[in-house]
Amino acid sequence: MNHKSGITERLYNGIVKENPTFVLMLGMCPTLAVTTSAVNGLGMGLTTMVVLALSNMIISAMRSIIPDKVRIPAYIVIIATFVTVMQLLLQGFLPSLYEALGIYIPLIVVNCIILGRAESYASKSSVILSLFDGIGMGLGFSVALTCIGAVRELLGAGEIFGFRVMPASYVPFSIFVMAPGAFFVLACLTAVQNKIKINGEKKGKDMSKIQSGCAHDCMNCGQKCKEKEEK
Repeated sequence: MNHKSGITERLYNGIVKENPTFVLMLGMCPTLAVTTSAVNGLGMGLTTMVVLALSNMIISAMRSIIPDKVRIPAYIVIIATFVTVMQLLLQGFLPSLYEALGIYIPLIVVNCIILGRAESYASKSSVILSLFDGIGMGLGFSVALTCIGAVRELLGAGEIFGFRVMPASYVPFSIFVMAPGAFFVLACLTAVQNKIKINGEKKGKDMSKIQSGCAHDCMNCGQKCKEKEEK
């Protein structure tokens, strides 16, 4: 696989095939908590993308010198460094977004998406592909959070990105900007995706690119890959 096709595959994988929110169901804490508006969802998604891409790149570059026994603590230190940088940048240049995201910015350090990609991909792949794997996963996360936030904001306030969309006579469903609304919207969007896949399969179309994810046993995945390399 050349770098160009590999980069395209990594981006497509993160945005569609293994979307961290709609397919892998990872990072549910920020997904449900900060998506009260499209702006908050986009801000959290892009912040996570920057941390994910840079940490993937550094972990890949240092994978040969990080001892296997301390790899997780090492990954967390690298991730925490970039999270701190992003937190200070948001606090300095986007204080309103910083206040809206609140405690969920430092919690990016333990986001299972970032730790998962560091362990399953960046620690075994080249720097360039790891960088674009992080960008792809981050974009997929951003798209998912923005969609959820936009739907919640539209139904709960009649606005999208702060602009009035619904007519003045519209009565907002305030529950959608409250905690239960996040569950409702996520469930509906996931159901729509599943419905599209099922209808496509009934018509004989190849729908494997939608919600395919990984079909292997995650606990033994690393061991299987190692065994294949040895053979």
